Amino acid sequence: MPSSQARTDRAAAPQHRGALRRTGEWCARHFVTVLILWVAALAGLQVLQHAYGGDYSDDFSLPGTQSQDGLDVLKAHAPQAGGYSAQVVLHDADKPLTSVSDQVATAVTDLQKLPDVLSAQNPLPSSGSTPPPPPDPNTGPLSTDQKTAYITVRFSVQPSTLDPSYLDGVDDAVQPLRSAGVTVEYGGSLGELARPEPSDRTSEAIGFGVAIVVLLIGFGSLLAAVLPLVTALICALCGLALLGLLAAAATLATVSPTLATMIGIGVGIDYALFLVTRHRQNLVDGQDPVTAAGNAAATSGHAVLLSGCTVIIALSGLWVSGIGFIGKLGLAAAVTVVTAVAGALTLVPAVLGLIGRRIDRLRVRKPVAETVPAPDEAAGGAADGTAPGSEPGAAAAPGHGAEPGGWHRYAQRVERRPWWFLAGGVVLLAVLSFPLFFIQLGHIGDGADPKSFTDRRAFDLMSSAFGPGSNGPLTLVIDQSKVSSGDRSALADQAQKALTDVPDAEVITQLTATSDGDVLTATAYSVAAPQDERTTSLTNRLTDDVLPQAVSGYDASTYVTGTTAAQVDFLDIVAGRLPLIIAVVVGLAFLVILAVFRGLLVAVKAAVLNVLSIAASYGVVVAVFQWGWGGPALGVSGDVPIESYVPMMMFAIVFGLSMDYEIFLLSRIHEAWVRTGDPRASVAHALEITARVITCAALIMVSVFAAFVISDNIVVKMLGLGLAASVLIDATVVRLLLVPAVMTLLGRAAWWIPGPLDRILPHLDAEGSAQPPPGRTGRA
Repeated sequence: MPSSQARTDRAAAPQHRGALRRTGEWCARHFVTVLILWVAALAGLQVLQHAYGGDYSDDFSLPGTQSQDGLDVLKAHAPQAGGYSAQVVLHDADKPLTSVSDQVATAVTDLQKLPDVLSAQNPLPSSGSTPPPPPDPNTGPLSTDQKTAYITVRFSVQPSTLDPSYLDGVDDAVQPLRSAGVTVEYGGSLGELARPEPSDRTSEAIGFGVAIVVLLIGFGSLLAAVLPLVTALICALCGLALLGLLAAAATLATVSPTLATMIGIGVGIDYALFLVTRHRQNLVDGQDPVTAAGNAAATSGHAVLLSGCTVIIALSGLWVSGIGFIGKLGLAAAVTVVTAVAGALTLVPAVLGLIGRRIDRLRVRKPVAETVPAPDEAAGGAADGTAPGSEPGAAAAPGHGAEPGGWHRYAQRVERRPWWFLAGGVVLLAVLSFPLFFIQLGHIGDGADPKSFTDRRAFDLMSSAFGPGSNGPLTLVIDQSKVSSGDRSALADQAQKALTDVPDAEVITQLTATSDGDVLTATAYSVAAPQDERTTSLTNRLTDDVLPQAVSGYDASTYVTGTTAAQVDFLDIVAGRLPLIIAVVVGLAFLVILAVFRGLLVAVKAAVLNVLSIAASYGVVVAVFQWGWGGPALGVSGDVPIESYVPMMMFAIVFGLSMDYEIFLLSRIHEAWVRTGDPRASVAHALEITARVITCAALIMVSVFAAFVISDNIVVKMLGLGLAASVLIDATVVRLLLVPAVMTLLGRAAWWIPGPLDRILPHLDAEGSAQPPPGRTGRA
């Protein structure tokens, strides 16, 4: 424990009164005003969101891609064959569907009358005619035993973007079939519209429950445990209301509010926890509550502000993808990060001012604070922060004869054997990263959904009757508008021959001309499900090789379109731009760390270790979902590919979040280094006083993210598990093993920066201190 004189000196020392310090003290002193303003903002935003907020939708296009160009060609030359298709799947286990042909015809007619419907195809032969022999293999629309069929409905808009009330008209249209005992299921994007509205209340409750337990165990005080949760919830609710208003002006994906909730609650708790921990230590040091809150805002608040800016920078890097859908997901998450930072710097100091010295009154165990002496304050410590008679660089021992705690002893072990800890951390990350080398990006199809979903039941019926490829047909388009009429017959024959025996194609139908004769169309069915790698290969083979060769010698354009083809195009774009996003995000974060801590090797270390920890979390996701190691326990049916945009989202989010712990730990190391000039003792001291906070914060964030694996949305499960694994890896293996070991080994070299670079970079302060580092004060 610091001596009484040390406490008095620290409390009485002139304090740097920056903007954050003044803001923190003002909020703590005028807590009634601040709390009223926050409550008013929360209520007002909720009212505005309910009155003017928009809806979330997955309606987005990929301009300039061949699938979108092919769809535009179809819309221009064959509107009835264009648009967005979905299936209404019919099945009767007891009788052939031809026995209810009148009801089928009525349903088709009523479906055609619905708004936004371009056409609906009757799967049954016309009454009185002899049914044609089914194709071999049978791809529909009527199965060989006539007990399964599908009505192809084409919409002018993406069905999944329609209002859920639209399903009332669809249900009315097919009601005669259901009354006749026919099972009716909705496939494709129409089935997605019929999915139950997602609710994250259970996940949020689980995350909050675990957070309370962790905070009570970690800090021993009920008020100190509840405060970060309450402030984080208020900030997240404000952010979600703002997001709803933003959705009225821009199209945001349906997963946006879930993602924003995960990030907002996670960082909100973390940021509040950092300030509360520093505030409690200030109280122990003898400061009054208002001054303590102001100093917490000026020190940990600076780290929070910097961390929040780094997270937002990382999320902003998603716009480099050039895909609005991806960039807006980053924007959605950034909204709640902004409100979390604002709450940490204003709402948290106000609540601390309200509670005053009563923060530890409701105890469940003995409260703990940092209460660890700085290296130069240890009893009998030397000016350089070492204890008398100890080797230079040894961690200072606690003063007043206090027994060193577990983290103190651990810090000393890291300091004594940095190479062992470094090697152990690297080996562990390498093992966890191994599955990454086998990652398969793709789109998660309806077959992975719970069987309670109508689109999953439709998927199973289609797969059983017509093969898995029937769930994701590919529409082939040949634009021959520039080909003379005399050459079109020869072109059609040449193209049809080229479409014979294409690898991975179960069957490709005959080419047919549109009514104006300018476009030829056919349908290709894969041997595998839409999300299978073979379907992706088939799509690329048709696009890049087969169709261009089919029109060789003619002035014709070719396209592969449809939902599956658009997903493959999306995958190709994401995979191609992921390296650029990684480079931009890592580069920006490198510059931030360099500008803050003025250490070239510190910035390099931060970038490299964060990339390694993210690679390890990717490996966990691949093993669980793609390899199926625990996927069934999470409610995932079978092995699924990694959703194409998940790695991109994970990288931006995780890289930003990892900087929270990086900056929090480095700021304490740098703070001690500025004060003592002893690099090794500074590392041990910072690890000792931050390890418990980082561990508790990580456990809370892990619980918040992991709770979302109970979601019915596979992508949300994937993001929840991936983010939970990454935070756990980052806060344990990286922050508690690798960072201390590397910083100890680097020593003074960690804080070296070339003079010209030092003069160019702006000076940012992570600790809220005006002191320059030792190298600039003449300290050896």
